[in-house]
Amino acid sequence: MVKKTKIVATLGPASDDEETMERMVKAGVNVFRLNFSHGTHEYHKSNIDKIRNIEKRLNVRIGILQDICGPKIRIGALEAPFELKTGDRLDVYAKNITGAKVAPGHYTACINQPQILPLLKEGEHIYLYDGSIRAKIVEAEEEMVKAQIQNDGVLNSNKGVNFPNTALGIEIITQKDKEDMKFGAKEGVNFVAISFVQNANDVIKAKNILKELGSRASVLSKIEKFDAVENIDEIIKQSDGVMVARGDLGIEVPFYRVPTIQKLIIKKANAASKPVITATQMMLSMAEHETATRAEISDVANAVLDGTDAVMLSEESAIGKNPVAVVEAMSKTIVQTQGIYPYNKFDEFEFFDETDMVASSAASLAVRIKADAFLAITGSGKSAIKLARNRTNIDIIAIAHDEQTAHSLTLAWGVTPALVIEKTRLNILLANVVKEAFDAGFVKHDKTYLITAGYPTGVEGSTNLIRILRHDQLEYYLNAALA
Repeated sequence: MVKKTKIVATLGPASDDEETMERMVKAGVNVFRLNFSHGTHEYHKSNIDKIRNIEKRLNVRIGILQDICGPKIRIGALEAPFELKTGDRLDVYAKNITGAKVAPGHYTACINQPQILPLLKEGEHIYLYDGSIRAKIVEAEEEMVKAQIQNDGVLNSNKGVNFPNTALGIEIITQKDKEDMKFGAKEGVNFVAISFVQNANDVIKAKNILKELGSRASVLSKIEKFDAVENIDEIIKQSDGVMVARGDLGIEVPFYRVPTIQKLIIKKANAASKPVITATQMMLSMAEHETATRAEISDVANAVLDGTDAVMLSEESAIGKNPVAVVEAMSKTIVQTQGIYPYNKFDEFEFFDETDMVASSAASLAVRIKADAFLAITGSGKSAIKLARNRTNIDIIAIAHDEQTAHSLTLAWGVTPALVIEKTRLNILLANVVKEAFDAGFVKHDKTYLITAGYPTGVEGSTNLIRILRHDQLEYYLNAALA
């Protein structure tokens, strides 16, 4: 059975040699994530070159996802780790200081985004070290806040800080992000993940920056703030896809709400025909151990059953003990879960345009005639994603006309991208598509296929054609392509 849910794997010291990367692709990776919180442009350029080399050797398309940092709030440098105890006092200053223990049970520190301090209020909470240490603000001033530690923990320099009850109102794309986006545009990354998105305007700003840079990369909004959950409909509408970033999200909202929020976001993204990635700690134990826990396997399986387009590996593949084994375990879990997946959802979704209607009709027809695969000819990639929304157990071969569109489909559920140069005459285009698919092994004489396309060709949203392709029609198009 073909794996329909895609796998995104983060590259890092454990996985950044070309041989390991190739083995990961063979094991099931569809998209590599480059984490721009770490590494230089030279390092990421080296990995991009390796990915493109692997593509050529294996004759597959591998997506490249650039994950930019955003305004990650961090504690400043500390003289030594703070061994914090319940009831201790922590003073956080706007001025740049080196954190220190100034008295028994009394510590001082600063943060890298001092403009936030005037927004904080007495009674609000601060989460330190990515949520592992909780503190309550007991006094708030513009230049300093005093907080009382509420649980024991060790705080190190430069660790993450969250303010889940506070509307921060900060720019989510930093100057570093802009430089990274410029680099990504030059190198032709396929996806840009925007951190700490709060509303639709944040997405629009990111798209405008990429447009100015001449990039056609798909913009993925990381849902990791409470504000983003509140504004999820408008964010999905403006985004090319979303990521359920459960790490920071589990700090911003009560942890027990994360599973239901995950299901809600996946459902809404599916309905809007926008790819959705489920991320963070999916198989984290395999960063150190040979096998995943049963709970982690269930987590991956439940994300698949929820309808996620992709599942993502972070530490597991970047710094883990055996990145290839993690991908293999995730792939096996996906394929096994597909055996009980609730396919054929063509009656579940609202139609927003004619392409939705054509896609639903094509999916229903394909199931009834027992088609072996779709040949979805697509200029923008959207018609293939809309076809995938119907979640049939029928492979989708998406025929794009340029590499960015083809690569953008590496995230789409159940879609295998291919490339055929666009032709203005429909019959010539269809003949070339069939021959290319036949030569690539996607199409065989004894199978049945369903073609979806649009006329006039090359016009976004023009999908208006469904054709059944059997032996006789296949021979006709193969002969036409040779004529």
